[in-house]
Amino acid sequence: MRLVKRRFLKLLLLSVVLGSLWMLRVSRPKMSWNPSYIMGYSWLEYTNDDGGPEKVCNCSAILLGETGALEQAKLLTITKDFKKSVQIPDEYYINATQDCSQFKISRKYLPYPLSQEEEDFPLAYSMVVHHKVQNFERLLRAIYSPQNIYCVHVDKKSDISVFSAIMGITSCFPNVFMVSKSVSVVYAAWPRVQADLNCMADLYKASTTWKYFINLCGQDFPLKTNLEIVQMLRSLRGGNSLESEQIGEKKLRVTNAFQIVDGQIQASGKVKDPPPFNLPIMSGNAYIVVSRGYIRSVLEDNRIQALMEWFKDTYSPDEFLWATIQRIPGVPGSTWPNSKYDMTDINAIARLVKWWSHEGSQGSLDAVYPECHGNHVRLSCVYGAGDLQWLLEQHHLFANKFDTDTDPIAVYCLEKYLRQKALAEIH
Repeated sequence: MRLVKRRFLKLLLLSVVLGSLWMLRVSRPKMSWNPSYIMGYSWLEYTNDDGGPEKVCNCSAILLGETGALEQAKLLTITKDFKKSVQIPDEYYINATQDCSQFKISRKYLPYPLSQEEEDFPLAYSMVVHHKVQNFERLLRAIYSPQNIYCVHVDKKSDISVFSAIMGITSCFPNVFMVSKSVSVVYAAWPRVQADLNCMADLYKASTTWKYFINLCGQDFPLKTNLEIVQMLRSLRGGNSLESEQIGEKKLRVTNAFQIVDGQIQASGKVKDPPPFNLPIMSGNAYIVVSRGYIRSVLEDNRIQALMEWFKDTYSPDEFLWATIQRIPGVPGSTWPNSKYDMTDINAIARLVKWWSHEGSQGSLDAVYPECHGNHVRLSCVYGAGDLQWLLEQHHLFANKFDTDTDPIAVYCLEKYLRQKALAEIH
């Protein structure tokens, strides 16, 4: 009882002190970054006391690819009691965010930028989610920094508990907000693009200072710290980084028309007219890392407005629209449509996805990456702990997919690694 009381008093004192720090962050005028702000940041480290059942794993050994640690992690992830014990219900977030100060302190969100370089280079994020609140909250915590700005789009079809929990989380931060207009997202159809477009417009209006835009879904997770992301984006010197290649075998997805019927996309039986302005259609994917100027063109360029209208009845337009815009002359950070400027998803830094058809051994001419250590959903890898060592060797900013329901250890070890690295960068 005495030990419990001491811990309670310690937590109460910490809450008061750190709550004051959050208030200072909100009220203080912008000034040059001072290292003294972060002298007491050891409390932001993720320790075993913060972890759930995952803390029994040796994350250091997992990241080094040690067989024993990986086998223990694999065994735990298939144990029913373990999987049940790590799940956090939506109601937890609904209740916890009633006291925002305590929520941010207990979850160890960063109250200050960790460097002047980061404070001077704010980023804008679009986050499109429809379920798995725990995944979303851990992603937000991993990428959160108070100089950045975050727009969250929750699918109109989502459960009320999902909407309420995410609304509670976003309400705790002045720089995180719900999109002004949500849509009912349909897989492989235009509404998925519209969700990002609505966030783009809101982010563009909300702040004039952010430098780059990154779009995410709820099952993404960063592979780099915020400082590393900033440094990599600065090195682009205004350029964009996204997959953009010749269209190849996907051509039928944009030459034939499609329509949404009963919440599903299907062929309409019609053939589409050529794209406006004879723009060459390029192939890519849904995830992009682009400059503010690129977003301005998306919102204001008449050529792009016509192009978007043309794309509305294509199949999976998010796999073509951004890639095509990247090759339009005059778009900031764009490149020429000539194939010599093609960018693959492996060479772009936006997102690392392991597709089942490209997995194999390093010596194989057909393989792009090693086999998935987790499981597959829609032919893409849901990463396991055994994938982490390889993932952290890549240059991509984010990877997809992660799922705390199927392998919470992968997320736990990755978030712990990134926080330790971010705090180490201060020194």
